[in-house]
Amino acid sequence: MTKSELIARLAERNPHLYQRDVERIVTTIFDEIADALARGDRVELRGFGAFSVKKRDPRLGRNPRTGEAVEVESKTVPFFKTGKQLRERLNVGGDDE
Repeated sequence: MTKSELIARLAERNPHLYQRDVERIVTTIFDEIADALARGDRVELRGFGAFSVKKRDPRLGRNPRTGEAVEVESKTVPFFKTGKQLRERLNVGGDDE
């Protein structure tokens, strides 16, 4: 699902709200999550999951085209850990797959 699909679905389920207002709400939520992560904060949405940042140490990588060794600098990456309720919801029905 894309951001625009999410906005459309929320607007459809909440006909008392204008689509532009739903778009503003969704954008604000995403911006607040991104701002918190940029500050190094953790964002927890009970039952859904938690967003955090992890620091990746510098390492020696390989250029996939040439096989040549290249230094990869340290970097900070976003991380998402699912909450218990979301995991349980995804795994309802057992081992069908």
